[in-house]
Amino acid sequence: MNIRERLGKELLFLDGGMGTLLQAEGLAPGELPETWNIEHPEKVEAIHRRYYEAGSDVVLANTFGANVCKFHDDRYTVEEVIRAGIANAKRAGEQIGKETYVALDMGPTGKLLKPMGDLDFEDAYQAFAEVARLGEEAGADLIHIETMSDTYEVKAAVLAAKENTSLPVFATMIFDDKGKLLTGGDVPSVVAMLEGLRVDALGINCGMGPEQMMPILDEILQYASVPVIVKPNAGLPKQKDGEVYYDVEPEEFGRFMAEILKRGASLIGGCCGTTPAHIRAMVEATKDQRDITDRPGKEFKNRTIVSSYGRAVELGGKPMIIGERINPTGKKKFKQALKDHDIDYILREAISQQDAGAHILDVNVGLPDIDEPALMREVVQELQSVTSLPLQIDTVDISALEAAMRIYNGKPMVNSVNGKQSSMDAVFPLIKKYGGVVVGLTLDEDGIPATAEGRVKVAGKIIEEAKKYGIDKKDIVIDVLCMTISSEPTGAITTLEALRQVREKYGVCAVLGVSNISFGLPYRPAVNSNFYTMAMQSGLSAGIINPLSEDMMRSYYSFCALMNYDENCEKYIEQYGSQKVQAVTPATKAEMTLKTAIEKGLKEEAHHITAELVKDKAPLDIINEELIPALDQVGKGFEKGTVFLPQ
Repeated sequence: MNIRERLGKELLFLDGGMGTLLQAEGLAPGELPETWNIEHPEKVEAIHRRYYEAGSDVVLANTFGANVCKFHDDRYTVEEVIRAGIANAKRAGEQIGKETYVALDMGPTGKLLKPMGDLDFEDAYQAFAEVARLGEEAGADLIHIETMSDTYEVKAAVLAAKENTSLPVFATMIFDDKGKLLTGGDVPSVVAMLEGLRVDALGINCGMGPEQMMPILDEILQYASVPVIVKPNAGLPKQKDGEVYYDVEPEEFGRFMAEILKRGASLIGGCCGTTPAHIRAMVEATKDQRDITDRPGKEFKNRTIVSSYGRAVELGGKPMIIGERINPTGKKKFKQALKDHDIDYILREAISQQDAGAHILDVNVGLPDIDEPALMREVVQELQSVTSLPLQIDTVDISALEAAMRIYNGKPMVNSVNGKQSSMDAVFPLIKKYGGVVVGLTLDEDGIPATAEGRVKVAGKIIEEAKKYGIDKKDIVIDVLCMTISSEPTGAITTLEALRQVREKYGVCAVLGVSNISFGLPYRPAVNSNFYTMAMQSGLSAGIINPLSEDMMRSYYSFCALMNYDENCEKYIEQYGSQKVQAVTPATKAEMTLKTAIEKGLKEEAHHITAELVKDKAPLDIINEELIPALDQVGKGFEKGTVFLPQ
């Protein structure tokens, strides 16, 4: 039986620590474990057999470090060690009187991806793609990507597995006790991205013992709709007489794993320090609970989430702000910046919107005579190096959309699809492949319906078509469209009514480009801000607005305070406690200091400011007054967990 048919229906047991047993058999420090697949196949096979005999349904082949980035041995190729590793595990399974599965074990490359390190995303993808192809050819039943501490690297691995094989794909990450990855990812951002990429199961392994993993598991189960994997270490590592050991014995491990199962895990096993004895105790403690059909945590999670590498934004409760300023429409300076390839201008716009309160940033770089796919890819990569806000990829160019979605580190918002069949045929396959929350515009081959009912009908058409691709309505956000009241007097009324009807009929989130309502009118901020409040009252989940507009932000903070989204009116008081309303303006080169440029990660800006400073100031003074205080501030942020490696 294919393992997919058993997932989520019955408890499946994984194996324990391969490295632990290899070391016990004589693996020397610094020796590549994968070489034992060829040099000591009988010992590797015996280890697999012991785990199967202990009760494991799935064993991971001894291929954890078998990729071109990490495996460097003059005697054997990656292909040879993978083929041998899968063969050893399969021979072990053939000796067991039950159905067993061999997983191709794919570990990290051992390198950091750009912008943190020097490994390009596509190079990481190619390394994982080779491993995945070889694993399937050798007869693996599934691919288990494990011990990942970076969302970007695990995305490269999942895409490689999905695009180059037909095998089920599992993925597990290393979280710390605060629920964070090394590169800043939190539980909701990781789950959102992995589910968007359509993994078959996800979870946590290594880093902690079973007791320490329970809070992380509880949080994962709040967001995950796919089966959840838990593979703890045998407690925490300790030292005695110069030897490292783990402090959780098999019987205690079994008791902990029984509790983990009750909380909602679907696949359980062990990692560092766990032996066949640990797995046997785990199996014994849970042997009467194989049927997990009605287990807690398995219900579908109807949560609309977009994410970056380190931040998840959930739509559907408190209204969110999508910053509109990275868009050339109606912006002469921005158009010129695109023509001049002034990436720093774009980054300053991003940071100014983030500082002003945006939760998501719209990114549109479409101009005639510009290579939009190349520029969109570059801008998305650069934005990810200076801001942790999720991005809304805004383009009508399908090539640009795919280029951005492929290298985006998280689960993006996508603006947009509409009710035209050609649009849905082009966009929905990308949402299915890469994951994302897509904005559905309520227009089709007949144009924009004049009535609220007509727009709601188009929304239904988009939702139904998405189902054919396995895209749930939680990943669709409807834009019922604003028609300017200067040319269509009932435009606002129709839009607000459509907002209400879409929310009531389909239960989906809704988004609007709010400023469209006032085109052609004088003093547009007054109309925009009042309409914005009315739209939020009618069920708007996220407004695409200018967060640098004091009128718009005043409406936002007031609405959140009035509707009890702002606990104790703290944000409102923070903004307006002094009763001095100051318009927020974007940072300019003249205003920005070197210290600020460094803290914000603006490389080119820091370079230009430094070049100006050295004309009038001693280098040592610049270092003492600007560089050191900036680095100190960044260090404090990293210590507190507010700044992460990508930044």
